[in-house]
Amino acid sequence: MGSSDERVVAVILVGGPTKGTRFRPLSLNIPKPLFPLAGQPMLYHPISACKKIPNLAQIYLIGFYEERELALFVSSVSNELKLPVRYLKEDKPHGSAGGLYYFRDLIMEDDPSHIVLLNCDVCCSFPLSDMLEAHKRYGGMGTILVSQVSSESANQFGELVADPLTNELLHYTEKPETFVSDLINCGVYIFTPEVFTAIQNVANVRRERGWSNLKRKLSCNVYPALKPFSQQQSKKVVYRALPMDFVRLDQDILSPLAGKKQLYTCKTMDFWEQIKTPGMSLRCSSLYLSQFGHTCPNLLASGDGKSGATIIGNVYIHPSAKVHHTAKIGPNVSISANARVGAGARLSNCIILDDVEVKEHALVTHAIVGWKSSIGRWSRVEGQDDYIAQLGITILGRH
Repeated sequence: MGSSDERVVAVILVGGPTKGTRFRPLSLNIPKPLFPLAGQPMLYHPISACKKIPNLAQIYLIGFYEERELALFVSSVSNELKLPVRYLKEDKPHGSAGGLYYFRDLIMEDDPSHIVLLNCDVCCSFPLSDMLEAHKRYGGMGTILVSQVSSESANQFGELVADPLTNELLHYTEKPETFVSDLINCGVYIFTPEVFTAIQNVANVRRERGWSNLKRKLSCNVYPALKPFSQQQSKKVVYRALPMDFVRLDQDILSPLAGKKQLYTCKTMDFWEQIKTPGMSLRCSSLYLSQFGHTCPNLLASGDGKSGATIIGNVYIHPSAKVHHTAKIGPNVSISANARVGAGARLSNCIILDDVEVKEHALVTHAIVGWKSSIGRWSRVEGQDDYIAQLGITILGRH
């Protein structure tokens, strides 16, 4: 464990309303980080994981949502978990590393020896204490949580090559067109404060190269995010350069520093998913429900159909929800506040949001039922058991 004089600050990147468009229609009614998974807001899970970090001084949430959208949640989770949580609003998007640098003075107020950086749309067991210990052994600037996936799906993520003996990061590429490795970046990191110098160096290099060099590099695809935005008035293509303060963690920090004995990897053997679509939110809700069975089984419902509903597998039911004793619920079901489930109803593999009514003998499976919706008697809301397919699960938006 760390010495008593070492402090750790956690930073969770939450994005903003211009992000998460793939999460629609659910993100039209609620900020994506607050969408409930296993009965708790998406953002609650990484915050809760930070509670296990030794010598934690502060948790910062960085994004560009309006403060009023997250204020109630920040206050509630701080009080419930007894953790110091603060939201920092960016004036504009600065990129995954740029946002960190933008608030560097606040982050360094507690003089942390290490900075834990997480993306809020990641679903995993967050082995942060193990990562921190590994990071200290490696002695580098940063440690990346990695996972092994199928070669067919690897190109959807950042692929990397690591030394099998030392775990040093040797090569990193973001969503390559050709297969590089089945090891992927999980979006969870441990850094020393030297990361701020690395981020500053990126801005310095951009400033020195200037506009002419940026345009020349396009042919080498060094900056793939530089895109044509106007072809008016002439046939010449005009390019928009990345702002000096917009720094991407993957392309601008991880890729250039790979193979320089500054970055290392820590492999997780536990579950990991990225929450980009509504279908994946249903998958991740089931993963968190399964985790509750090991970490906090008291949160899960139980029942044999006599004094309460018949419960099968992992099920969360909010205390304010009303479920008829003849209903059959589970597995992998989350029922939110003030929901009502009628007699003989059958629910499995679904998320039931606030104020939903599922009437008598209705069936809901592989679906997300939006706020204030009503499912009629003997109705069937039935999706497919495919969380990735565009037309997989069934989604009912807010009524």
